[in-house]
Formats: sequence, C-alpha cells, structure tokens
Amino acid sequence: MKSEVYNQSVCIMDSVAYLYYIEKRTLAEISQDLGISKPTVSRLLKRAVDEGVVEFKISKPFADCIDLEKKIMSRYGLKSVIVVPVLEPEKLLNPEETKKRVALEGARYVQRIVTDDDILGMSWGGTMYHLIQYLNPCRKVNAKVITMHGSIADCDEKLAVNNLVRRAAMAFGGKNVSICANGLADSRDHCRQIQDDAKFQKIFSLLKYINISVSGVGVFYPSVDSLLASSGYLKPHEMKELIEQKVCCDFALRFINRDGQECESSLKDRTLSIGLDTYRQIPCKIVVASGSKKAHAIRALLKGNLVDVLVIDYYLASALYAL
Repeated sequence: MKSEVYNQSVCIMDSVAYLYYIEKRTLAEISQDLGISKPTVSRLLKRAVDEGVVEFKISKPFADCIDLEKKIMSRYGLKSVIVVPVLEPEKLLNPEETKKRVALEGARYVQRIVTDDDILGMSWGGTMYHLIQYLNPCRKVNAKVITMHGSIADCDEKLAVNNLVRRAAMAFGGKNVSICANGLADSRDHCRQIQDDAKFQKIFSLLKYINISVSGVGVFYPSVDSLLASSGYLKPHEMKELIEQKVCCDFALRFINRDGQECESSLKDRTLSIGLDTYRQIPCKIVVASGSKKAHAIRALLKGNLVDVLVIDYYLASALYAL
C-alpha cells in the first residue's frame, strides 16, 4: 500500500511539473484540475526539482558569460560585471555590432541606477556615442550630466563630449554642464589660467561631486587603437614620449600606464580633465568596452582602482581573465 501511494504521488508530481512548466498553467488551475491544494502543488514542484524530474539549464553562450562575470567580479573585487554574448543563432557579431550590443547593456545599467539629484560624469568616444543612442526613450530623472574633460579639437562632432552630455541630459530630462574649452591646453600656464578663470571654477568644482561616471577606454598597448592617436590630438613627439612612459591606454583624456597610474608626461599638466585622485573617489565608476584587444587596457584600469562596474563583451572578458 505504501508503495502504491508513493507511485501515485510520483505520477501527480510529474503531472504538476508538466502542467506548470510545459503548459504554463497557474498554481490555482493545477490545484483545481488535480484536486489538490495550492501548497501541495508548490511542494510537488519543489520536489520535482530536488529529485531531478525538472532540470534548469542556461544555454550557451549565456552560461559562459555568467561564469566569467562571477570570476572577474571575484578576482578584482568589483561591484558588478556584465559580460555580453557575441553570438546569435548561426551568427557571430562583427566588432561594430559587438560595440553596439555592449553599449546597449551599458545604457540599460545606467538607466537602472540613475536617480534624481545624481551627478553623472561622462567621457567622449564611439562607445559613449552608441550608449547615449540607447538612452532614448528613457525614464525621466532630475539628474545632472557633466563632461569629465574638455573637448577634442577636430574630432567628429557626434563623438564630441559636449554633444554627448547634452543628449544624455535630454534623454533623462535633466541638466547638462560642459567644460567649454579644449581638453589639451597649449602650455601648463595656459591650462592653469583656464582652471583659475571664474567661469570655469564652478564647473571644475562640480567634478568632485560626481557620484556616477561612465567611460570608454582607448588602447595604446600592445598595439595602438585609440581615437586620440588617430584624430591628430597627439603630435609625433608627444606620442613618442607616451610610448617611452609605457602608456597602456587613454581614459577621460588621461594617459594610463600598465600599472594603472597616470603617465608622467608633458601632457599631464596641460590636460583639462578630472584628476585621477578625484576620479577614484566617485562611488560608482562604470567602464564600457568591447574587443579583446582592450584586455590590457582594462587590466590597467583595474590595477589603478578606476573601475567599479565593468560592461564588456565575451571575448574581451575571456582575454582579460586569461591575463
């Protein structure tokens, strides 16, 4: 008799699992159809999982991405890591599609966390351009969006940081604040004059109140793949100086070496950008990047304590974890 009761309960368990997971029936419907209580339905569903009747599987590539997220977050002590799949059914995303997919996830993350009265700092670049494209439509918050550095002469207008923060502020329904001066001054004295100018002092004073930042990163090592390097921003002797300083990447117009510290070049005191000591104090520092060639750059930022949240693609995550 005991065996018959057991077999019957197994059959009911199978039926409950099938109705719930395959036919998408509700607990109330299953309870009524089988003549058992809703608590019994819940217990049988749990038992179906415990006994292996029902198994949950996250298919590739999503499981691999989640695994890398956990490993990278644990290794570097980050608040959050989002690893974006680069595969679709029978299709591998090309670099531009990958950049857009990563930018989309970055935009969604920013939208989830930004609230009224936040001060959001942004840098320039192609990834930032796509990220801001995905902020529309966006829930409205009374946030302030501020440039973390000056402008880049002769850069593509759509990538210009002043335009990016203006559009981001429009998407959120907030205000924008821009440093309306070239990011690289002619001399150290000229840079100080700009910083001491009354109309700029208020803007620069806001930088220390940024509580969320969003940035991309340009690559100088092991090979050069940076918009700053290709835009005419750097003169040949400046590029040579940076290479001698073992530059690894550019970040908000600051040049970072492989240890995550700013290169001690002649550019440092001519640059109108948030200082790294101030930047490190930002509570939520988000970096969004794609492409395995950026692995060394991301590791340099991590070494320099310049990242809290990392949004990257699967191949970049794999390359980073392998270093």
